[in-house]
Amino acid sequence: MFDCLEIKALPPGPRFAATLRFWVNGEDVVQEAVDDGGRGPYAAQMLPAGLPSPLRATGEPRRLELGEPECTGGCCGFLTVVVQRCGEIVQWSDWEVPGWSPLTPNPYPPPELHFDAVQYDAEVARAEADRWWQVYS
Repeated sequence: MFDCLEIKALPPGPRFAATLRFWVNGEDVVQEAVDDGGRGPYAAQMLPAGLPSPLRATGEPRRLELGEPECTGGCCGFLTVVVQRCGEIVQWSDWEVPGWSPLTPNPYPPPELHFDAVQYDAEVARAEADRWWQVYS
């Protein structure tokens, strides 16, 4: 059974440009790890116009920042994950959570996630094409 990814862009707020959230199996993984006031990565960085998104999975593992707490990642650290394509599977593994996080009383990071590569690629392509948030940036 594969995990299911949904990428959601959030409009800009008073402090930040448009950001992304990553819903896996109906749960917001950023919210779970960075709590209220935290944010996901900037949409413009993760979905650059005219360039492939760093979310695109390849055979080369790469660490991505998916979120940071309200105090900023420079203070308490970032929510990061290693993304890698393994054949027909995209794997998210080796999570790192901020030093202050709702997960720190229970120091276990989110579980390793496995996505069907076709569904994953389609969701990243959909997010790359849906640029409504640029109107507000």
